[in-house]
Amino acid sequence: MDATNRNTALASVLVEELARAGVRHACVSPGSRSAPLARALWNEPRIRVWSHVDERSGGFFAVGIAQETGMPAVVLTTSGTAAANVHPAVAEAAEARVPLIVLTADRPPELRGRGAGQTIDQLKLYGSVVRWFCELGVALADDTGLLHYRSAGVRAVAESQGRPPGPVHLNVAITEPLAPDPVAGDVGATTALARDGRPLDRALTAVPPAAAEPSEELVSAFADLVSECERGVIVAGRQPDPALAPTVAALARACGYPVLAEPTSQLRCGPHDRELVAAAYDLVFRDLPDGLAPELVIRLGDMVTSKPVRTWLAAHPECRQVVIDPDGGWNEPTATADLIARADPAALMSVFAEQLTPRGPRHWQERWLAASAAAEEAVDTWLAELGDELFEPRVHRDLSALLPTGSTVFVASSMPIRDLESFLASTERPLRFLANRGANGIDGLVSSGLGAAAAAAGPAYVLTGDVGLYHDMNGLLAVRRLGVEATVVVMNNGGGSIFDFLPIARHRQGWDELFGTPTGLDLAKVADLYGMPFTRIGSYADLPGALGRTGLVEIPLERARNVELHQEVFGRASAAARAAAERR
Repeated sequence: MDATNRNTALASVLVEELARAGVRHACVSPGSRSAPLARALWNEPRIRVWSHVDERSGGFFAVGIAQETGMPAVVLTTSGTAAANVHPAVAEAAEARVPLIVLTADRPPELRGRGAGQTIDQLKLYGSVVRWFCELGVALADDTGLLHYRSAGVRAVAESQGRPPGPVHLNVAITEPLAPDPVAGDVGATTALARDGRPLDRALTAVPPAAAEPSEELVSAFADLVSECERGVIVAGRQPDPALAPTVAALARACGYPVLAEPTSQLRCGPHDRELVAAAYDLVFRDLPDGLAPELVIRLGDMVTSKPVRTWLAAHPECRQVVIDPDGGWNEPTATADLIARADPAALMSVFAEQLTPRGPRHWQERWLAASAAAEEAVDTWLAELGDELFEPRVHRDLSALLPTGSTVFVASSMPIRDLESFLASTERPLRFLANRGANGIDGLVSSGLGAAAAAAGPAYVLTGDVGLYHDMNGLLAVRRLGVEATVVVMNNGGGSIFDFLPIARHRQGWDELFGTPTGLDLAKVADLYGMPFTRIGSYADLPGALGRTGLVEIPLERARNVELHQEVFGRASAAARAAAERR
């Protein structure tokens, strides 16, 4: 505890408990009112402080760290609209179930609502988005006050890791002095527990994670559905845990079902058993043959990004669904699921796979895998015909072969996440794919990607379009200012190309101004502004070398040509998949 004055004491015990409960990263933006908390974080040896000029970037940087590590990161702001700038990151963390602890410094009550500078209403500023809100109030540095701050720190970590995990908000009213100036008699605590906390560096209160073991009733209900449905698929959406992959593979073998694995499920790439992974499911579902229509869908993680899959499920409510959602949420946008399994997925699938008698002939599984393989072969053949021409899906297709082992890849929403899902090849190389797919926006993409890079053990990449880059260009400052190493790959197609694939594209009046929104940025100058090495590749042959360097990599593309090529490759792949399925 720092007993210099009341504020240093309260701030230091709060931060001490955060560290003892497992927090290792904090994103701090400058401010006077937040100074005691900023210094306490800086002086805590177990917490790495990442200094951000822009609170919005700092918030998303923390989201990226938390995705990469699985542990809550802290975001600290001063009072006023500085705190409001973190709201988009808080919303993303809430929807994506990412643990986050937001500390907002505030004026004391006597200065609120009276025209005092840099003061807004910060009470429940983030509304129902956060898992827990606490107005810490003006406290004395006595036994009661110090224990209150210690307890709030421990609870903040526990609540952020609850079911479901997400953001929490501590609003901290701070009075003068804001600097660490000594004040005699300001710290009146007398007990060792208040002043020093638990011995042996333990948190004030232990909060073991709640168990979510599957009940016999749940396993039985799951078994009944699988036994009744020979034609099933396991659909794996975004989830962060690569350790889940072997269990999913075992379940697939026991059920006789293929695994339709989005890259962000951590199941498409890695050294686990991938024999039953049908990577091209998005291409297959674009013209799904009747012989591949499932009777049962077992869903793990988020709903997949694939619009063809989501459209098919919406059009076929008779298809039975099991949703494995261990966090106690309601991850079920179709409103037709038979069963929501609120249990640890590894435990549920392990128990079930052990008890299930393996099915006999695997014609269904083989048909699905053949269709997926045929679609991938058609894509590879067609891409080879392109020669050296640059094309977004070609980049995503070959990432699994071009990226170093152990890479972390943070993927933008809009077109990049969709092309990655459609085209990324499965590989035994361990690659980790992350994305801000809670709120599904492009907001904060660069900062979150660089946050993940800062916490990653291996090489890191950010994949985005030019609009996504512009929307969070401030985030690039972290590369030079904080020493974050990453390769930021920008698919520069001159605007928001996803709108070219939507019905609004048929109505061209004002289209570029309202939807295409080309920025016209010279990315070489952007890189120079932020002190980053820059590479603009001129042909596909340049890509492997560019991916081997850190800095900003531009892949120039032509938007109209991009739409034309997408339509052609989708058509060829779907036709090949249908033909393969019908031959079986």
